[in-house]
Amino acid sequence: MHVEVKQLRKTFGSFTASNDVTFDIEKGKLIGLLGPSGGGKTTILRMLAGLEQPDSGDIRFNGEAVNHLPPQERNIGFVFQNYALFRHMNVFDNIAFGLGVKKWKKADIKARVKELLELTGLAGLEKRYPNQLSGGQRQRVAFARALAPEPELLLLDEPFAAIDAKVRKELRAWLKETIRRVGITTVFVTHDQEEAMEVADEIMIIQSGRLEQKGTPLTIYSGPESPFVANFIGESKVLDKPGSIKGFADYEGYGKAIVRPEFIEAGKRGELSQPLAADEAVIRDTLFCGSRWQLDVDLAGHRLTVYRSLEKPLLSVGDSIWVMIHRLYVFEGPTAEIAENALKAEHAVLGL
Repeated sequence: MHVEVKQLRKTFGSFTASNDVTFDIEKGKLIGLLGPSGGGKTTILRMLAGLEQPDSGDIRFNGEAVNHLPPQERNIGFVFQNYALFRHMNVFDNIAFGLGVKKWKKADIKARVKELLELTGLAGLEKRYPNQLSGGQRQRVAFARALAPEPELLLLDEPFAAIDAKVRKELRAWLKETIRRVGITTVFVTHDQEEAMEVADEIMIIQSGRLEQKGTPLTIYSGPESPFVANFIGESKVLDKPGSIKGFADYEGYGKAIVRPEFIEAGKRGELSQPLAADEAVIRDTLFCGSRWQLDVDLAGHRLTVYRSLEKPLLSVGDSIWVMIHRLYVFEGPTAEIAENALKAEHAVLGL
């Protein structure tokens, strides 16, 4: 299903949940609605489902307006955050429920449920009840039930929120592979960046009812188009007066910038690739993270987070360390601009 949304607006009293949002989704794409809590993600999902009516704007499925259609006539599947399984029904009957409502023949229902049990890895569990299943298995039942009537659009509201971390990672890979096999257009809501990056073909960043940016995970991460996206995505740190950082004197007039740990190279002077582009800092705190050390450093009044390999000599609080920032996201008005360390580029040309 191809989905088009134009100027979608929804308010609840004085709160604007969707502020003239416009986007389109290509058929078969897996889209993540990502953003902070209360930003409007679930409201957009519910308007696509027909569970909320927009105040204004258009929703079109395959070119046809669906604003006036109730949920049962939109050919969608919906998976709720809490699964919403029927506790008194076993797995088979939960998956078959919607097919019975649509008056499918018993033989067709049995064949479809069997197909979905195989697809979702639930074969052999069809006689169990929800309280006899793990969280991951219950989520798969909810997913199978949503797919049973062969919808053209699948909507998932924070599908992994109630599942523990290890199972959540396993289900992410399973969901992406399953959606690829089924080929159904899918939209899922999440506030988990890692989840969106791992699962989605494209991400839509939603904040305060607005669509901040839409693109592939790589595009969103490497090319944020607004200060909000630059700050929200990744492990970001906001810096004042970026022109005071060595190599960024050309940005003296910019008030703020954002840096990520992967933009920073830190170590003893002899460990750096281009030490002439680095500046001295002091370690203020250290934290063991299992596979590496996290160091909080003070660089000319800027508090930064850097990481250090366990293979390198241990450093302590109060030690000096040399820090080179490769790039920053600098702000001028509503846009974010990528700034590269000028000294690094200059010394590379000179072969220093």
